[in-house]
Amino acid sequence: MTTTATTAAAAKEQADAIAARVRPPRFPDRDFPVTGYGAVGDGTTDCRAALKAAIEECAAAGGGHVTVPPGTYATGAVRLRSGVDLHLEAGATLAFSRDPAAYLPPVRTRFQGVEMYGYAPLIYAHGERDIAVTGAGVLDGRADETHWWPWSGQEEFGWRPGMPQQEDDWPRLWQQAEDGVPVEERVHAAGRHFRPNFLETYACRKVLIEGVTFVRSPMWVMHPVLCENVLVQNVTVDSIGPNNDGCDPESCRDVVIRGCTFNAGDDCIAIKSGREADGRRVNVPSENILIEDCEMRHRYGAITLGSDMTGGIRNVFARRCRIGGPGLYFGLYIKTNSVRGGFAENIQLDDITVTHLTKEFVTCDFYRGEGDTGGYPPRVSDIGIRDVSVARARRALLAQGYPHAPIRGLTMAGCTFGEMAEADQVRNVEGLTWNGAR
Repeated sequence: MTTTATTAAAAKEQADAIAARVRPPRFPDRDFPVTGYGAVGDGTTDCRAALKAAIEECAAAGGGHVTVPPGTYATGAVRLRSGVDLHLEAGATLAFSRDPAAYLPPVRTRFQGVEMYGYAPLIYAHGERDIAVTGAGVLDGRADETHWWPWSGQEEFGWRPGMPQQEDDWPRLWQQAEDGVPVEERVHAAGRHFRPNFLETYACRKVLIEGVTFVRSPMWVMHPVLCENVLVQNVTVDSIGPNNDGCDPESCRDVVIRGCTFNAGDDCIAIKSGREADGRRVNVPSENILIEDCEMRHRYGAITLGSDMTGGIRNVFARRCRIGGPGLYFGLYIKTNSVRGGFAENIQLDDITVTHLTKEFVTCDFYRGEGDTGGYPPRVSDIGIRDVSVARARRALLAQGYPHAPIRGLTMAGCTFGEMAEADQVRNVEGLTWNGAR
């Protein structure tokens, strides 16, 4: 099998085409201030009913802006409707309840790549179009070492032996997926310990997330699933909790992540497409994703593919990004093996500046985790790394495929690597090309 490498000119053309296709939704020039529906920004008054009434009336009127003026508004789950822009003015904060009951009834969601009915994400939409969360305000999930985070099972985040954790419940959900149990029968909310994601748009079209700041998320921060035309721009994620990925497009098409700053508790951007049996059942890849002009500061992968990538990932472009910090591990991190399977093809990084990583700039190790114990060897091909400057890292490259399923087509062109602590590790890679200085 041979792999044709994508050229720099072709990569730019494809990235520009994604940028041109992904356009923000437009909203009628109508405002629905939440204070007009009884919301009070005193930090204690429960504003759930007011937010819901404003959103429903805005949607019924044909769309517009549900505005949140300065103040702190206590709320539970917020559900978006088509045509609605939830707009937080400067000085406005939505402070979300720590009570799990505030995120019932259960909704269709994904937990670590497996579909189920679980606690509602703090902000949620399903099957909607032309929706947005915008403004200069703050979305505060209020998670900490006493609420939500201990369910991770990590002592660093408040869990102690004998306390409940998500790993107690995970085997049942995973087995249901393996057995093909209908999603409607996989109900794991009250009494279970799967943390909700912060903002999740499920099967939506034309989504905009712009300008807002996310803090203290229970789990993943932004999670578009099965969506098309998603624009995330000028967003700040400052949430160093367990599994606090910054943005996780999953089984999505045509996504632009632009001008964002990620100070995350896990991967900054993690592209996904479902996990194992459930990923093969749904079988929708993530494709046509552009990441540009972003800053990734903390913690695991700056740009990660997987590990829930059974449905495959293709056509990912990153350019003009700044990466690095004392707590950031990897630059490009591709996570899969023969248990997860899937594919990653046409992954192109251009004009990336890296200050400091604790591990490799590029890592793709099929033996990570379960090793070679499954029946679904992954396919990874056409990885292009161009005009990258890395000041300090453990290695430039760790690439290890299987003898029976090698990594195919890895190009490093015009890259400079400064202080590298260890030599590169490369095994079972076909078509590794170094062009330019190291």
